[in-house]
Amino acid sequence: MRVGVVQTSPVFGERDRNIAEAVKLIGQERADLWILPELFATGYQFVDADEARALAEPVPDGPTTRALIEHAKELGCYIVAGLPERGGDRFFNSALLVGPDGLLACYRKIHLFYRETRIFSPGDRSFPVLDIGACRVGLMVCFDHLFPESARTLALLGADVIAHPANLVMPDLAQRTMAVRALENGLFAATANRVGREARTDETLVYTGQSQIVGPDGAILARLSPEEVGISVVEIDVKRARDKRITTFNDVLADRRPDQYRLGGTG
Repeated sequence: MRVGVVQTSPVFGERDRNIAEAVKLIGQERADLWILPELFATGYQFVDADEARALAEPVPDGPTTRALIEHAKELGCYIVAGLPERGGDRFFNSALLVGPDGLLACYRKIHLFYRETRIFSPGDRSFPVLDIGACRVGLMVCFDHLFPESARTLALLGADVIAHPANLVMPDLAQRTMAVRALENGLFAATANRVGREARTDETLVYTGQSQIVGPDGAILARLSPEEVGISVVEIDVKRARDKRITTFNDVLADRRPDQYRLGGTG
């Protein structure tokens, strides 16, 4: 199957423009699964919760979800993308998986980063894994990368590919950790980051780009520019993610010893 990452430079608050830009990029090449950045349609640097309230939308009835489903139907593909979700009186930094038949999953970011903690509520749903036929896709968002439990949970649930929408500002950190997450779990990992900068508060955020696709051995299969908008598509062999053997006698998941993974052991 073909997996693609999309690297955009959204303008804060210009949802229609940002969606159109992403859809135009996706239209340049064929892929079975596309990953777009975190909060790709709104921008990232919210000044306060009131801005989140104005831009957050319900799922699946909001304009971003509807637009992504329409495009997935048109191209016969699956799309993962981040957006601010309205859930009752709370707001979540969420990621969607949609396909030709509609919404498959909505994951709410569990590990909030920095000032996100003042804008969004922590996710209240566990990490999802969905079978899209060609592969099983697991979802996580940006800062989840720093917590190995995130990727390990997805691996134990059977994910072949981790779809990782992100808005990264710490140079080369997630690019390195996601290569490790792919290696230690024996799966593919696709990180879609953004580029550009935002200076809507008292600090300027500079986004690091370098969206990438990593193989089960930790090798970088594709990596985009740190500064330019673009896409990259890689053909992957899903069978590589389903063979967890690292030697004739070792299996990266089967060799786990959960009975020994506890705090306060006697040693």
